[in-house]
Amino acid sequence: MLEGAWGSVWLAQMVPEIQPEVDVELRRNEALLSMTDVLVRHQSLPELFLELAERLHQVLAFEVAGVALHDPAKNSFNLHAWEGGDVVEACAELPLADTTAGWVWQSQQPLLFGDIRPESRFSLCLSILKEKNIVSFCELPLSTTQRRLGTLGLGSSRAAAYSQQDLHFLEQVARLVTLALENAFSRGALEEEKNRLQMLLEVNSALVPNLNLQDSFPAIAKYIGKVIKHDFASIGLYDEAAQCMRKYATYSGEILGPFADQEEYSVRETFSGQAFLTHEVKIGNREDIASQAYPIYRYFLQHGIQTICCLPLITRKGALGTLNLASKEENAISPRDISLLKQIAAQIAVAIDNASAYREIAGLKEKLSEEKLYLQGEIRSELNFEEIIGESPVLKRLLEQAKTVAPSDATVLILGETGTGKELIARAVHRMSARKDASFIKLNCAAIPTGLLESELFGHEKGAFTGAISQKVGRLELADKGTLFLDEVGDIPLELQPKLLRVLQDQEFERLGSTRTRRVNIRLVAATNRDLAEGVASKTFRSDLYYRLNVFPVRLPPLRDRKDDIPLLVRYFVQKFARRMNKQIETIPIKAMNELVEWDWPGNVRELENFIERSVILSTGPALTVPLAELSASPRTTSHPGTLESLEREHILRALRESGGTISGLHGAAARLGLKRTTLQSRMQRMGISRQEYEN
Repeated sequence: MLEGAWGSVWLAQMVPEIQPEVDVELRRNEALLSMTDVLVRHQSLPELFLELAERLHQVLAFEVAGVALHDPAKNSFNLHAWEGGDVVEACAELPLADTTAGWVWQSQQPLLFGDIRPESRFSLCLSILKEKNIVSFCELPLSTTQRRLGTLGLGSSRAAAYSQQDLHFLEQVARLVTLALENAFSRGALEEEKNRLQMLLEVNSALVPNLNLQDSFPAIAKYIGKVIKHDFASIGLYDEAAQCMRKYATYSGEILGPFADQEEYSVRETFSGQAFLTHEVKIGNREDIASQAYPIYRYFLQHGIQTICCLPLITRKGALGTLNLASKEENAISPRDISLLKQIAAQIAVAIDNASAYREIAGLKEKLSEEKLYLQGEIRSELNFEEIIGESPVLKRLLEQAKTVAPSDATVLILGETGTGKELIARAVHRMSARKDASFIKLNCAAIPTGLLESELFGHEKGAFTGAISQKVGRLELADKGTLFLDEVGDIPLELQPKLLRVLQDQEFERLGSTRTRRVNIRLVAATNRDLAEGVASKTFRSDLYYRLNVFPVRLPPLRDRKDDIPLLVRYFVQKFARRMNKQIETIPIKAMNELVEWDWPGNVRELENFIERSVILSTGPALTVPLAELSASPRTTSHPGTLESLEREHILRALRESGGTISGLHGAAARLGLKRTTLQSRMQRMGISRQEYEN
């Protein structure tokens, strides 16, 4: 192009007569160079057309200019016109038929009119030009080897304003404009693709963390609207039970109205239902909408809806429902939009399926949390301790200890707070020993007055003391060849302790009132909730007896240290008392179970057992009625200062206060504590509990 310009200069120097023509050629070449610069730095198509028209107007006469760009989706032209120094939209849409742009675009040949006034063809375009006093008109194709983009047209008020030389120059201009348009379309396509990918990312980001799609759907609809303009969006899911489509989520801005109250709609009379049934995308224009009898479509028409698109939401399990969009624009959804919407529909379908699966799992978890008791069989630990309920690690370690010592004849000392199940461990040790077929004899040392304890333990002869009207065999003799369990061994009076020590050392004793020494073969298991070492230090318990008892100590954990076992114990006691009372209790409320697990249970398993028995008594239906107010009304034990005796004393006082000071009877303190009336009275006397303490 520059070589041509220098050639023109050389010709002008050699032949002065052609100087005007050379000047025109120079100006046109300069205009082409400036147009090239415009093409490189332009920002938008309107800016590009304006600058090109201004530079072209400097070297070529015209009053109007226009670029008609072909729209493949509509098979029409969008016209950008230049007139009077501004770019204006001459018409939003120019048809293909009976237009100069259509003829040039189809034939790919330039069109030149020296005078349009006698022309009868292309009446739509030429009539507009005639109204603007345009006489001459030419139009050229804008095409690449692979794509026909549109046309470039110029009009002048002078007749025969454009020569073949002008047409040749305009062909060069058309090539530059084509190149600029191709670059602009490529950049536009890249930007559009970027926006679409960004929208997909935003939709996915809104779907992934949110299991409640109803709340997030308006934001998702707005993300879609950045790329695909619409005025209404909804999700409908198929209700198999009702055999209809049910509204799941909506976004409509102003177009909602009565649809807000319509929860369900026909599966066969709507585009949404048809898309669901056929698993295919359904698109309807204004005529299709008008042909539908379903009421919602009349409402859509009243609000100017002209396009409806329904896409099925399909997962591996089948169709779940549809994603629905509606727009006030005609032909608002293009084939390329359909491809993008299918991806969005697939994401939404997966999100709905995941949310449904989550709710199903949560429902199953809820059912499990309701503690279906009829699914529970006999509850036993892995170590086959039949009456000992629990599977916590601390309990398993304890049972391993018991299992280890059981085969020997060693004395076992079971330590632990009141109500922890010391007698159960003692019985388990006996059952696992070689003495299991012999007797297991129990004696509660705290339940028997001091004066009678020696007689209960050793027996007595007739007349040994006032009231001894007959001979009595003591517990030691009854336990011969078997196991003697001394519960609350810490309560044995100091004067009786040497006699017990002799039995342990020599396996012999004398009845009260007798001088005959009797030999026995017993295995002793003792239990206490007291600190015997402290008793030794305070001289209330003999050290030699303590060492003889403390051969193999086993310490039972309090219930607060094995909370994992509480649900098992609760189920066991519910079953036990429900069978005894002939009641059908199938569930335990979650809240109640959580409260039971979190309570400290200072009375341990015995307190829990009594509490569950009371709950079963109160239950009138299939669900356990748990009096949680009793727990909340009682002070929660967060620390456990002091001795075990002080804790037991406080526990007894609380039971007395709850029973209104009543000791015996079904609702008395003894029943609440799982003790005999005489045992409770003995402990109250020993602990110095006065009536004023629990009545106030």
